[in-house]
Amino acid sequence: MKQKQSTPATGRPSAGRIRIRRELATAPAPLAFALLLAVAATGAALAVPLLVREVITDVTLGESITTAIVWMCAAAVGGALTQACAGFLIARVGEQMIYRLRNRIMAHTLRLPLATVRAQGTGHLTARVTSDALQLRQVVDVGTQVPIAGLTVLLTLVVMIWVDWLLTLVTVLALAIVTVTLTTLLRRLRTNVMSQQNAIGRIAQRFTAHLDALTTIKTYRAEPLVSRALDSDAGDLRDESLTGARLQAVIPAITQLGNQFAIIAVIFTGAARIHSGDLSVADFAAFFLYLLQTIPSATTLTSSLGRIQAGLAARDRCNELLDIPGEAATSHAVDAPLPAPKAPSVAFSDVSFTHPGASSPALRGLSLTAPATGLTAIVGPSGAGKSTVLSLIGRFMHPDRGDIRVLGHDAAAWPLDELRSHIAFVDQKFTLLEATVRENLQLGRATAATDRELHDALKAVDLSADIAALPQGLDTLLGRETDLSGGQRQRMALARALLSDADIVLLDEPTSQLDGINEQRFRTVVDELAKNRSVIVVAHRLSTVHHAHHVVLMESGGVVDSGDHDTLMRRCSAYRELVATQTLRAGADLTTVA
Repeated sequence: MKQKQSTPATGRPSAGRIRIRRELATAPAPLAFALLLAVAATGAALAVPLLVREVITDVTLGESITTAIVWMCAAAVGGALTQACAGFLIARVGEQMIYRLRNRIMAHTLRLPLATVRAQGTGHLTARVTSDALQLRQVVDVGTQVPIAGLTVLLTLVVMIWVDWLLTLVTVLALAIVTVTLTTLLRRLRTNVMSQQNAIGRIAQRFTAHLDALTTIKTYRAEPLVSRALDSDAGDLRDESLTGARLQAVIPAITQLGNQFAIIAVIFTGAARIHSGDLSVADFAAFFLYLLQTIPSATTLTSSLGRIQAGLAARDRCNELLDIPGEAATSHAVDAPLPAPKAPSVAFSDVSFTHPGASSPALRGLSLTAPATGLTAIVGPSGAGKSTVLSLIGRFMHPDRGDIRVLGHDAAAWPLDELRSHIAFVDQKFTLLEATVRENLQLGRATAATDRELHDALKAVDLSADIAALPQGLDTLLGRETDLSGGQRQRMALARALLSDADIVLLDEPTSQLDGINEQRFRTVVDELAKNRSVIVVAHRLSTVHHAHHVVLMESGGVVDSGDHDTLMRRCSAYRELVATQTLRAGADLTTVA
């Protein structure tokens, strides 16, 4: 079974790339209605200057202006109401889109290979669903503002041409100069936003890593060292943000300067045309009001383009993540195979593996077998490759060469979910989810366990009284205000394995935080599991596994010898040395323990 470590041969992205237009098209009705309301608000705004011209004309002729004033008020109120409704609908569409995208990104991230997640870093991944998502949210607002602003400018220019074509030409020339100037700045802004988001990811990654290590940091008084590193990351983010701030400050300044030149040019040209008799005061007043309406819309266009660039940069970062292939669902088989009767639970044949970035292999031509039932102990010095074996069984990683068979079939032939449904795993950290005790105990079960089954499992690991003392018992949420100690978490993980439906139970150094009494209870639990399942234990404390049906001694990524405890004591000097070392440490003779 020859596969790449980082990306399985058949891996493919589990989520499509983000395309803004496609995402917006999922809610066409509310979006179309919002745009319709926005057009109505634009129409109401366009009516006001014409009504002003009517008022001025009526005043000049000495006629009543009441009707025109009423219509002006109606247009203003109607325009405000329709604009507010349009804004709410657009905001709703935007929030729904970001909700979908966040879920897609988080679901895809959870399906990435472990090595990829570690390489990306939790800070960078978290930034995708926080700061990047907020930047994407802007695209919806401005993506709808741009066509409305563009339509407003276009319709206003049409009316302005009707009022006076020469003044309109002057206005267009002034705005065109501003547009050309801003184009280069907007390109630079998009690049800067990408750099800012990367800097946010770096500082989030370092900060979360330091929070996880806070006890160690405090113990060794390393706060100054850590603060310096964080200060450096914060300084990089500050520098990138200041560059962006300069660009963001220049864009509206240039826009305002262009708008002011447009006003000056229109006033100068209008005054000359009024003086020559080619333009009436009423027409000039209407034109000037249209110009004042055009300027905010033109400003909206330019500022929106800048925000769109930020959103597109965030989209690109999210797409980079979504383009990373997830774990392969299966390599060969379409249907899940059935566990082969009487076949070994796990069989490695000439397996080699090197961790990404490592200079030497973790496993070198490893061959070992674990029977279908019973306890198999994998022992050996640190760095021998014991935990790597467990990771390869669950296809968290993939071998460089060699074959791995699980329950009688090539590991790659199993659909991934089906393979892992046959495996229960207790890792070195005894990981629990931020969820209730009940939910943590039932992870991976096909059917819900009864309260009786849960209490029996907790009793087996001597945890019943501890859970009963929690505020809501089995329904207590773990991970924030209420959490368990290291030893309690360890026993909880063992109870979860006890409740599992899995055929294979993998235990990675499960006794590191157990005292002598609980160690004996652990042996009882493991023996119970091993009656009808295959239990594979990676252990440093030989006192808990020397009674195993099968002991595998590893060193430097290979198997030195295997057999039961007594057999290895007779024929394997390396095993005897390992036992003697632990005997001296523990102050007890393991060879005499029954």
